[in-house]
Amino acid sequence: MQYNFDIQPDRKDTNCFKHDALKTVFNAGDVTPLWVADMDFEAPDFIKNAVAERAKHPVYGYTFFSDDFYKSVIDWMQNRHNYSMKTSWLNVTPGVVTGISVAIMALTNPDDQIIIQSPVYYPFYDLVKANNRELVINNLCNKSGNYKMDINDLKSKITDKTKMIIISNPHNPVGRVWTKDELKALVDACEEHNIMIIADEIHCDITYGKNKYTPIAEVSDYARDNSITFIAPSKTFNIAGLSTSICSIPSETIREQFTTLKNRLHFDTGNVFGTVAFEAAYRHGNEWLNQILDYLNKSAEMVSNMFAEHLPEVKVYDLEGTYLMWLDFSSLNISDDDLNKLMVEKAKVGLSQGISFGENGTGFMRMNIGSPRTVIEDAVNRIIKAIKE
Repeated sequence: MQYNFDIQPDRKDTNCFKHDALKTVFNAGDVTPLWVADMDFEAPDFIKNAVAERAKHPVYGYTFFSDDFYKSVIDWMQNRHNYSMKTSWLNVTPGVVTGISVAIMALTNPDDQIIIQSPVYYPFYDLVKANNRELVINNLCNKSGNYKMDINDLKSKITDKTKMIIISNPHNPVGRVWTKDELKALVDACEEHNIMIIADEIHCDITYGKNKYTPIAEVSDYARDNSITFIAPSKTFNIAGLSTSICSIPSETIREQFTTLKNRLHFDTGNVFGTVAFEAAYRHGNEWLNQILDYLNKSAEMVSNMFAEHLPEVKVYDLEGTYLMWLDFSSLNISDDDLNKLMVEKAKVGLSQGISFGENGTGFMRMNIGSPRTVIEDAVNRIIKAIKE
């Protein structure tokens, strides 16, 4: 089946955060929203059909996670990423962020230090601080137009109080797909100091070309036994609103600690439609994913080429993974507030401010290209025009 990604559904007046919160977020209702990390494409037919079929049943009561539910993600990870998981390792959470919060509470104590790698997905900051842990920033290196992990800086930040690191793999917002060698250097530093690794791998399916996703737990025995990996079909198949994610915890000891707290919080029951969509996505999504990856990759190339030709002073970072492009506007020499104002008021485009991902995100913006290509092309043209005028 050939899927059509050039059609944009009308999401207005559906309590859609991306479209219906524009006045709250941007103080304007007439901007093209390219910020929140969900896509303006229809969910795949096999997911819509599965949910519709379940909706025909007149009772939407409590549900549980069947063997087929777990097998769907195990088979997906094996077939798509050549990574083997076991049912006993898996725990379901309402979302990745919720799951990471549980991991922080279950595996660290107040005032313990937790490292994050900036610029990074902004809830990481809030999760650490809200749980009364000490936030430690290990900035990524931005050298020769490419982001790298700064392992020397990481090692220099580790103290006796450092108990955990939270990583984004593939990385949001800089779009890197960490190589196995890069992850191995990180893991080795963690092993030396007995640090737990929490890996947000929600974008694992969205990689381009030769860039290959490596599960953190596959890097070494230490990584397997001292990590929790969070994944979900929500970004891949555009079903984030169904609130069904999963984490893999190979270590029995760590799994027991995580599960004990999760049970105390009592969110171990499922979303009746989320479970159906989750299984349908992983059972039937291979070809749909292949096609949307090709579409997104071409959109990313278009954005890069447009800026390179018409506004080369704006640097566009190569997109190895995710559908979130990292744009450097620092050559404009304006403040983050003025940059955002330029985008909203003059270009009529709503992007995510780079500064929200960390202090080293100043001068940057994150663009979500998960929309029909005509929408992205029009938005980029307006950005270029707004800056040139």
